[in-house]
Amino acid sequence: MPIPSQVLNSIISSESTIYGKISKLWGGRFVGSIDPVMETFNASIAFDQRMWDADIRGSKAYVKALEKARLVTTDEMSQVARGLDQISEEWSKGAFVIQPGDEDIHTANERRLKVRQGSISQGILKNKRGWGGRNDFVVTDMRLWLRDAISTLADDGTRLISIMVERAAAEIEFLFPGYTHMQRAQPIRWSHWILSHAVALSRDVDKLQEMKKRVNVLPLGSGAMAGTPFDIDRELLRKELNFDDISLNSMDATGQRDFVVEFLFWASLCVTHLSKMAEDMMLYSTKEFSFITLSDAYSTGSSLMPQKKNADSLELIRSKAGRVFGRCAGFMMTLKGLPSTYNKDLQEDKEAMFDCYDTVHAVLQVAAGVMSTLKINPSVMEAALSPDMLATDLAYYLVRKGVPFREAHGISGKVVFTAESKNIPLNQLTVEDLSTISPLFGSDVCSLWNYKSSVEQYCAPGGTAKISVSAQVEHLRNWLKKRAL
Repeated sequence: MPIPSQVLNSIISSESTIYGKISKLWGGRFVGSIDPVMETFNASIAFDQRMWDADIRGSKAYVKALEKARLVTTDEMSQVARGLDQISEEWSKGAFVIQPGDEDIHTANERRLKVRQGSISQGILKNKRGWGGRNDFVVTDMRLWLRDAISTLADDGTRLISIMVERAAAEIEFLFPGYTHMQRAQPIRWSHWILSHAVALSRDVDKLQEMKKRVNVLPLGSGAMAGTPFDIDRELLRKELNFDDISLNSMDATGQRDFVVEFLFWASLCVTHLSKMAEDMMLYSTKEFSFITLSDAYSTGSSLMPQKKNADSLELIRSKAGRVFGRCAGFMMTLKGLPSTYNKDLQEDKEAMFDCYDTVHAVLQVAAGVMSTLKINPSVMEAALSPDMLATDLAYYLVRKGVPFREAHGISGKVVFTAESKNIPLNQLTVEDLSTISPLFGSDVCSLWNYKSSVEQYCAPGGTAKISVSAQVEHLRNWLKKRAL
C-alpha cells in the first residue's frame, strides 16, 4: 500500500543519507566501507544511465515472469509495475536524481523503486527476483538499447542514401574527371561518383539489419553464469521484450560481448566509407579543383584569414573514423585476455558502444546535411576534362580493329609519348602522326575526342553511361522502398 506523501517526501529528501547505510547488492560478505575513489572508479552510472528505459522494460518483463513462477503475487507484480512506470516518468521528465550510492542504472532504478514502494530496506525485485546477480540483466539492457540504436542508425543511413540517389538522378548529365592514384584517369558522370559511395553505404545499412538479428537474442534468465534454479519462463520474457531468440548457453550469454565488437567494427567500417567520401569532397571543394561549393551551414572560417572557407564538417567526419576505430581496437584488446564468463573488464563495453553510436549518428546526419546543400560547378568540372584522359579510348579503338589489348595499350602509350614530346594535347596529333605509330589509325580516330561519347560507351551494368547510371538509381530506389516496408 502506498505510503503517505509527506512520509514519502521525507524519505526522498534524505535518500542520499539513508542509502549510504544500505548494503550493496554484493555487500553481504564485506564489513568495511569501500574507498570513495574506488566507489567512483567502480561505478558505471555516469554513462550507463542512458539505458534507463531498457532497464525498466526488462524489469517489468521479469516481474511478470516472477509472478508466473509464483515467486511474487499478482498484487506485488502490479505494485512493481506501477512503481517502474512512475520511475520511467521521472526519467522522461529529467526529474530522476542519481544518488552517490547508485553503482549502475540497475542499482539506481532498484533504489528508487524501494523508495516509491515505501520500503528502504527491502525491495520486491531485490529479494524475490529469482536470480543470483545482475550479469544477465546488464547484458539484456545493452541488447535492448543497441537494438533501438541500430534502428536509428539504419534510418540515418537510409536518409543519407536517399539524398544521394535523388541528387544523382537530378545531376546525371554532368561529367567530370574520375581519378586513380589521385591522377586524372577517365571521364565519368558526377552521378556515378555519388552512387559509388551510396552503394557502399547501402551495404552498411544491410549489415546493420543482419547484425540486429544477432543482437536481438535474449540473455535474461541466465543468472550470473550458471542459469536460474527457479521456474522462470524465458519464452515469456522473449515475447514481452520482443526478442527473436533465447540465448543457448548461460555462460556465453553473460560473458560474451561479440555483439558489441560486431557493432564497433560495423561503425568503424561505416565511418571509413564516409571518411573516404569526405576526403574526395574536401579536395573537390578546394580552389584548385572548385568542382563543388559547400554550404556556409557546413563550413567555418579562419580566425586570421578572412577569405578562408574551411570544410570543417568534412574534416571532422574524416577524423571521427580514427576515433571509432580506436574504440573498436581498444575494446578488442580488453577482451582478448579475459577468462570465461563475466569480468569487470567488460564494463568497458558500454562507453565504447555509446561513443561509437553517438559518433556515427552525428556523422551520418552531418553527411546528409552536406550532401543535400552543396552546389556543383558543372562548367569547372567539364573544363577539368583533358584529352589525355581519352588515351584508353585509343587502345579500345585498336582493340575493335582486332589488336590484343596489351599491344593496343602499348601503342596508345606511344601516342601519349609523342604528344608530350611535341608539347601538344593528345587530340591535336594529326592522323598522319598517329599512322606513323600504327597504320590501323584512320580518319575515324577523330571521333574519339568527345567526352560524352567516351562516357556513353561504358553501358554495361555498373558503368558510367547514362543508361547504366540510371539503372543504378532505380536499383537503389527499389532498395529504399524495401527498406521502408
